[in-house]
Amino acid sequence: MTRVKFCGITNVDDAELCAGHGAWALGLIFVPSSPRRCKQSDAVAIAGALRRRVTLAGVFQNATLDHVARTAEAVGLDLVQLHGDEGPSYCAEVARRTGAKVAKAVRVADRSDVVGLRAFHTDLHLLDGAGGEPFDWSLVAARGTDVPLVVAGGLTPGNVADAIAATEPFAVDVASGVEASPGRKDPVKVAAFAEAARAQTTAVA
Repeated sequence: MTRVKFCGITNVDDAELCAGHGAWALGLIFVPSSPRRCKQSDAVAIAGALRRRVTLAGVFQNATLDHVARTAEAVGLDLVQLHGDEGPSYCAEVARRTGAKVAKAVRVADRSDVVGLRAFHTDLHLLDGAGGEPFDWSLVAARGTDVPLVVAGGLTPGNVADAIAATEPFAVDVASGVEASPGRKDPVKVAAFAEAARAQTTAVA
């Protein structure tokens, strides 16, 4: 079954909303420049309310190892998602220091971006689009690895079924596609996305 990760969670109400629609994971963004940045105090509150009900993922980009480790411990992260220029050794050190699973993410422009992930022996690989747009899903065929795949980038209730059919991922990841505004989820879109993903997964099975 393809799982759903709702990213860009900034408050307990949205976390509860997404969990209620069967979220596998909730993404808490700790990138200072992001309009969906989650304050650490809010992340702690979300973790306190949702721990053991969902996977709590922290999203970082070119952060120091100390910062990632401190945040993971303070919040109680289950998964660390790395979206910057982090190399394989950095990813391995994050896993060692935090005890959390690690997802390495890349923005896909061409086949070489997908092939490049083979060097990362992380728990998950995440393929993302650029500028909030989907990438060419046919490029997934070039991965050449059994590391579980998360597909992100421009996903919406209207196209998530096609993304699942084309890539057969472990999970799909959505942020802006289910928002009312940056950092605030739209209940109708969240429900529609979850239902579309569930329906396509059932159809594939």
